[in-house]
Amino acid sequence: MSKKIAMIFSGQGSQSVGMGKDFYENSDITKEMFEKAGQRINVDFKDLLFTENEKLSQTAYTQPAILLIQMIAYRLFKDACPDVNAELFLGHSLGEFSALCASGAIDYVDAVELVHKRGALMQSACEEIEAGMMALVGIADEAVESVCAEAQKDGKKVWPANYNQDGQLVVAGMKSDLVDLEQAFKDAGAKKAILLNMSVASHCALLAPAQEPLAELMSSMVKEEFSAPIISNVTTQGYATKAEAVSLLKEQLVKPVKYKQSILAIENSVDLAIEFGNGTVLKGLNKRIAKDMETLNISDMASLQKVVEEVCQ
Repeated sequence: MSKKIAMIFSGQGSQSVGMGKDFYENSDITKEMFEKAGQRINVDFKDLLFTENEKLSQTAYTQPAILLIQMIAYRLFKDACPDVNAELFLGHSLGEFSALCASGAIDYVDAVELVHKRGALMQSACEEIEAGMMALVGIADEAVESVCAEAQKDGKKVWPANYNQDGQLVVAGMKSDLVDLEQAFKDAGAKKAILLNMSVASHCALLAPAQEPLAELMSSMVKEEFSAPIISNVTTQGYATKAEAVSLLKEQLVKPVKYKQSILAIENSVDLAIEFGNGTVLKGLNKRIAKDMETLNISDMASLQKVVEEVCQ
């Protein structure tokens, strides 16, 4: 009996200089994908990914870089194991666009352009304001929600943004409001409140100006071709139509990423998860969210070979 597999993809923050280099040096298809993606958005991905530069930390370039490496990892796996298919796809924030691509609903070159423009739209929505994000550690979800709700009554702009695991939640909003609320979060139970080095406030109402332009872009690129359902960050439920993809990913810009809740929703319907792309961020989260759900990862040729041997034989 074949295993039921969730194929999963991380979001912004998983990038690092040198990511994908092992794929590039050992795979012709990687070189081809670098070239085609680079031509589409006029970016030298080899330079962007393999040299120290400021662009890799800029949202409009971070997003296509992460997606491209994830799609390369996925392509190499599928080339090695063509008969192994996903039961479902799941991504964290940006990773939901990689999930959409892996499902077959958007071509990877179109997806690179889409998230490049998504990143620019997000940056544009926040460039006239001092937006930010803050990671909270050791505090209950309900306590964070309560602090945010009370702060909003006082006119502050701050919202829960990423539900990563029990005791780890990220909030987003105006940077000054986040700083003002640091003590309130600590009084409510947070052991740490860490202001992140970000100029964009993801997954909150401040990104509303980016919603309609993103939906228009998606409408022109997404197809009615889903090889398996995608778990929505917004609802934690599966979807497999273009209309749902456009609506839910538009909504995802201003609603929190329910990653923890999504893993809990799928843990009994899959046997294992495979994380594609740089790092093991989701593998680490999964271990703490659903201890009995095994997660493998593919981030270089060695880890690819290990997963191929375990899953495809």
